[in-house]
Amino acid sequence: MKYYLIAGEASGDLHASRLMRSLKEKDEEAEFRFFGGDLMAAEGGTLVKHYRELAYMGFVPVLMHLPTILKGMRQCKQDIREWQPDVLILVDYPGFNLGIAKYVKASKICPVYYYISPKIWAWKEYRIKAIKRDVDELFSILPFEVEFFEQKHHYPIHYVGNPTAQEVREFLKAPTTPPPVGEANVTPPLREGAGGRLIALLAGSRKQEIKDNLPAMIEATRHLAGQYDVVLAGAPSIERAYYEPFIEGTHVKLVMNETYQLLNRATAALVTSGTATLETCMFRVPQVVCYETPLPRLIGWLRKKVLSVKYVSLVNLIADREVVRELVAESFSVDNIRHELERILPGGPDRQRMLDDYEEVHRRLGESDAPDRAAGIMVRLLNER
Repeated sequence: MKYYLIAGEASGDLHASRLMRSLKEKDEEAEFRFFGGDLMAAEGGTLVKHYRELAYMGFVPVLMHLPTILKGMRQCKQDIREWQPDVLILVDYPGFNLGIAKYVKASKICPVYYYISPKIWAWKEYRIKAIKRDVDELFSILPFEVEFFEQKHHYPIHYVGNPTAQEVREFLKAPTTPPPVGEANVTPPLREGAGGRLIALLAGSRKQEIKDNLPAMIEATRHLAGQYDVVLAGAPSIERAYYEPFIEGTHVKLVMNETYQLLNRATAALVTSGTATLETCMFRVPQVVCYETPLPRLIGWLRKKVLSVKYVSLVNLIADREVVRELVAESFSVDNIRHELERILPGGPDRQRMLDDYEEVHRRLGESDAPDRAAGIMVRLLNER
């Protein structure tokens, strides 16, 4: 069968690539064409457009690049129409993907499957109308989404488990241990004087996130430079040169494309909200979630009025309580980041409590093989058509 996939950022590229691998195991004649990234390309098929060309977030960046985004949507629609796939598989990225779903459904080209559902439980809940109309099957990776979609909105979905949890477990269980981060990859190299202690900075996967969050993260860790190596995780979608002006002349070191290796030996972490918060939890690294916004007081007020959930991090959402401290909008400051970080370092009053609470998140996510389960359901449903 012919599968057309669309992923719009680094995490989507990872999850989609794992799904493609499982689809190939269940469908020996699987053909792929996609908007995505390097990991998807490594699984085979045709990369039509890289997500780096379309990965914009925030009102102003999206508005500035609107012609590029609209051109990408037109190209995507035309490519789907010409290729005539057996199914369209969307991966998160709702602003773009729901527009494509509407077109494909109205044109009656093929069924539309959504893997990693849009987070409409947080905001833009009105999108449920478009999902019900344009998405044939929705595959969820967060356990609390079942109640939201099925009980609140009477829209049946498939909960398949969480791929991030599985990916971390597989990394930790690998028969050959990956080379430890820092021996040849950290710039500059780690210092012996830090005694192997390390603070990880995960500042986001988009340039705007990095620009907003990284300077405060650097300043908040400056006083710890003599005790810890402070290492920034470079995102796959960002070139090394973009980071250099931020870290030049500071105590911060940089490692590219080795986030898991970095987390595997980190003592604590400062993390921008997103999938990285869950990854950090799965590695059992205490963390502070940091997310700077423009007009923080206004955004803080809007957050209480507009968002439908109490938390922004996946860790807290899954636990349904505050496991990790979230410094967002008006609570985001260098002083607050520094204070909360010190509380989760060895000897800090919150460190063991957070590690204990992480176990509840692990338990709720379970042990299921998300991409394999999703692929099995997809192939079965397509064969039944």
